[in-house]
Amino acid sequence: MRSAPRSMSEEVIPLVEESAVVGKREVVTGRVRVRTVTDTIEELAQADVQHETVEVTRVPVGRVVETAPEIRTEGDVTIVPVLEEVLVVEKRLVLKQELHIRRRVEQEAVEVPITLRKQRAIVERTDPEDPAPEGPPT
Repeated sequence: MRSAPRSMSEEVIPLVEESAVVGKREVVTGRVRVRTVTDTIEELAQADVQHETVEVTRVPVGRVVETAPEIRTEGDVTIVPVLEEVLVVEKRLVLKQELHIRRRVEQEAVEVPITLRKQRAIVERTDPEDPAPEGPPT
């Protein structure tokens, strides 16, 4: 079956159309107060310290030498030659003395009281109906 072509004009009648609008609003569901507390702890800082002393011994020699001896080390002693020119009929180099230098290292433990600081945060929850606190928390 075939349908006959329509000869009538169709009329469109506008109907009501709904539209949705999405919005958002802030709602306070709770409050928190954060404050920091600094605690101090007294402790003893420990360390090993050392100090060094030098002992100088003058050793008379009184020997004639042709050239100046070099500074030398024998064991833990450093020997520094001290020279003097002496006028004779001829000029001679005389080793007057040597300085013997010995190093001593001493070590001792020391304790010094010090103060260390440590912070911690305290968070308190409050009711959303309570008024907000005035000024910064302490």
